[in-house]
Amino acid sequence: METPNEKILNYSDNFFTETEQRHIAQYCLSAKYSYGEQDNENTPVTGMIHNIPESELVYKLIAKTLYERVEFIRDLKLYRMYVNCFAPSEEPYFHTDGRGFTFLYYPIQRMHNLDDGGETFFLVDGDLMGVMPISNRMVIFDAGIMHKATSYRNDYRFTIAIKYH
Repeated sequence: METPNEKILNYSDNFFTETEQRHIAQYCLSAKYSYGEQDNENTPVTGMIHNIPESELVYKLIAKTLYERVEFIRDLKLYRMYVNCFAPSEEPYFHTDGRGFTFLYYPIQRMHNLDDGGETFFLVDGDLMGVMPISNRMVIFDAGIMHKATSYRNDYRFTIAIKYH
């Protein structure tokens, strides 16, 4: 992953080793979740979240790996890391993450069928761009880009959001 230009999306597949990926996925599946967050003032709460404490091995692994592989974040502050979980057919809303950069990681191994959903959509220069929810994919984007998750049709969707400013 290179330094992104303003509002450019970038992603890397097979980001973690298989062992690391399994550990992260298991963490997501066994975490305790609370009712989600409101994407905007005028939208209802959607999904569930789990804030990952800095003391957790998963937090340390993700932060260390990003620090080692993504040079430009070394001058930024990691201020939040959490798991998003959306139930089947849930309808999240478009939103921005404020300022800085957001990393989005798809931890769960599953075969993806195009009709299953689960993509993340971004509004870039008036067009929608979608990123497929490929297992072990890390996506980076400018936190100011309007974006939204889509749920899977028949399964829970987990992503880990890592935010820097």
